[in-house]
Amino acid sequence: MKITQVVCQILRIPNITAKTASSQDSVLVRVRTDDGLEGVGEADSSPEVVKAIIDAPFSHNVACGLRKILVGENPLDHERLWQKMYRKTMYFGRTAVGITAMAAVDMALWDLKGKAFGQPIHRLLGGKQHDKVRGYASILFGRDGKETADIARRWVEAGYSAVKFGWEPMGTSEAVDIDLVRGAREGLGKATLLIDAGCVYDARTALRRAHAFAEYSPEWFEEPLREDDVEGYVWLRDRSPIPIAAGEGECGRESFRQLIDRRALDVYQVDISRCGFTDAAYIRARVEEIGARLCNHCYTSPLTVAASIHWLSTCRDAFVFEDCVEDSPLRHELTHEKVQSVNGWMEVPDRPGLGVTLDEKFVQKYLVAESS
Repeated sequence: MKITQVVCQILRIPNITAKTASSQDSVLVRVRTDDGLEGVGEADSSPEVVKAIIDAPFSHNVACGLRKILVGENPLDHERLWQKMYRKTMYFGRTAVGITAMAAVDMALWDLKGKAFGQPIHRLLGGKQHDKVRGYASILFGRDGKETADIARRWVEAGYSAVKFGWEPMGTSEAVDIDLVRGAREGLGKATLLIDAGCVYDARTALRRAHAFAEYSPEWFEEPLREDDVEGYVWLRDRSPIPIAAGEGECGRESFRQLIDRRALDVYQVDISRCGFTDAAYIRARVEEIGARLCNHCYTSPLTVAASIHWLSTCRDAFVFEDCVEDSPLRHELTHEKVQSVNGWMEVPDRPGLGVTLDEKFVQKYLVAESS
């Protein structure tokens, strides 16, 4: 079996709005072979930048586009191909968008491998440890505490026992921040509350907020600091009354290494569309080794949702699953299968590969760029 084609497609919904939500566009990578199989993957990054990394011609031995690297290779050799892509794109940046492009390819290779062997990806990763994982509705904060409370009630009524609120307008002021969290707790009642600050604080301010938020019993305090502030996370985690979560922006094992080595977090959030299955398996082993917890990050399409539940089901201590409930066609209509929590629980699919199939009519409707 050989790779004959690497197709890159960019999809974008109309009327893009200025908000922190990565479900408004998508870059798909489709790896095809000489025996008619296709694997599909996705990257959570700027679609045009990812496409450029895939399309780039050979420049020199450590600066080469991914398509040039992959065509003619055996797609079942995922570990060797990950190392080859990493080596030949070293000058693209080793912990950033180059890795997200590799992650999309890697997701497609694992999807293809699952189809080739007629097995779900979780089995190829070593076997699921959970048949289902409690899903939490992941959504942005309202404009204030009142609107946030209304949003919370909506998702509890929809069957979720946990909801995460994130990003704007958190960080505006202490009064605004506390109003948002108070509103979230009011709307949730006894349901689990998760707070995502969106990287808005310095360490001392984050500690003050953690003490203020503790009254409302959140399960975790996510990304209070900028993503590169490893020392700040170490300092904060040792002092915070609330567990500290982060990791969604990290791309691959090298990006996670300092956070794991320094035991900087209580919950490590891994995005398969930024890390790929190959590096996510390594990260899982390292985090379990230090006794911390793992969760997925996912705020894109059903492809990454499906990839995430395959991976998270193999994690020993998986306890919640991030289920994006953003109202976007890309989130809900890209695949024929609906990949969403049912009565607050995310079921682990047992179909071959990712277990989802693209709706080609949807792809063509929202397609804005393609290369192969």
